Amino acid sequence: MLEAIKNYELKHKNLRLVEVTTKNYWELGFLKTKRSQAKFVGPNFYGMAYAYATVAEGKFAAVFGIYDGETPVGYAMVGHNSYDYEGCPEVCKHSYDLWRLMIDKHYQKKGYGKDATKLLLDYMLTFPDGEEDMLTTSYEEGNVVAKKLYESFGFVSNGEISHGEVTMVLPLK
Repeated sequence: MLEAIKNYELKHKNLRLVEVTTKNYWELGFLKTKRSQAKFVGPNFYGMAYAYATVAEGKFAAVFGIYDGETPVGYAMVGHNSYDYEGCPEVCKHSYDLWRLMIDKHYQKKGYGKDATKLLLDYMLTFPDGEEDMLTTSYEEGNVVAKKLYESFGFVSNGEISHGEVTMVLPLK
């Protein structure tokens, strides 16, 4: 299952994940998707606030800027055992979850999304908050690009839909 992650080579060799701090908060917050994609991912500032609230509750969340060298090209969030809302898929309560991935409209269709996904999966597989048997993510129904991206790394739908998002799983064992 993990062969697709291990064998994938980055197209953008200088791509890296950088933790969100007060130094890069604003530049990452103002990154935007295309207008037609706004229904698929919420504003970055909302995501950062949610991650902060999650950490304040004593749960795990990691928030990253996606940088090509010094240029911010996207934004991502990862959680672990952090979801617990009404209708939350059970599998998401006990997994590392790729909460959010967005690539700025100026950098789309250049391979940044796939490269960033590789870096995020590699990060989750270090188990920074304890070991797990499962990685999860989700995508808004109709977001064919996200579906194909996650499938390319071995994620499959588990049949659950929560708040219009299709849950995908990647068993690790």
